[in-house]
Amino acid sequence: MAQPAPTPSREEVQSARDQVQKDPNLGGTRQAQTLRFKDLADWKPTPSKSEPPPMWLVGMARWIADAGRLVIWALGALAVALFLVGLRHWIRVRADVASAKTLQLPSHVRELDIRPESLPDHIGAAARGWWLRGEQHAALSLLYRGALSKLVHDHAVPIRAASTEGECVQLAARLLTQDRSDFFARLVSAWQLSVYGARMPESASVLALCTDFDTHLGSNPPISEAAR
Repeated sequence: MAQPAPTPSREEVQSARDQVQKDPNLGGTRQAQTLRFKDLADWKPTPSKSEPPPMWLVGMARWIADAGRLVIWALGALAVALFLVGLRHWIRVRADVASAKTLQLPSHVRELDIRPESLPDHIGAAARGWWLRGEQHAALSLLYRGALSKLVHDHAVPIRAASTEGECVQLAARLLTQDRSDFFARLVSAWQLSVYGARMPESASVLALCTDFDTHLGSNPPISEAAR
């Protein structure tokens, strides 16, 4: 068996160490610097030397912030209000259009035929001829039927099949000019006198209605100021 090598002495170890340090390829002492973080427990922030803003500046900033919020809320409320108004107008327009589409002009008003084809071309002249021939009730009926037909078909007065004489007068007053609505009111009064009063109006007033019929109801009138 091989004998173990003897342990070198301290002097031999020191001599070998000195020889290694003298060798330029092996020995030499080097110094190196490394960066490391300080212990956070020992770190303390540097106190700021800047002074706090004055109180008036803080107050102004708060006032501007509050005013800005109020302006935003006000603009939002205004936008909602405008939207609701526009929506209401749109709904009303749609409703008017829908009702106009479904609305049908009456052919009769309280059993009186007001179709244009059932009336003569010159209503006033025809009624005058009947009155002068003694057919007074027929003349007044023709004037009233002719007036209703003109209001419904030529002047767009919304008279319905069940409208009374008073309702027709009110509708005409709302949509016709003053002179035309007054003429229609006189015509209705003459008609009511013969039907409900059991007597005929004066001949001069009836002949005046016949003469003025085409002047007042023969063409589309301008819209009255009350209807604008």
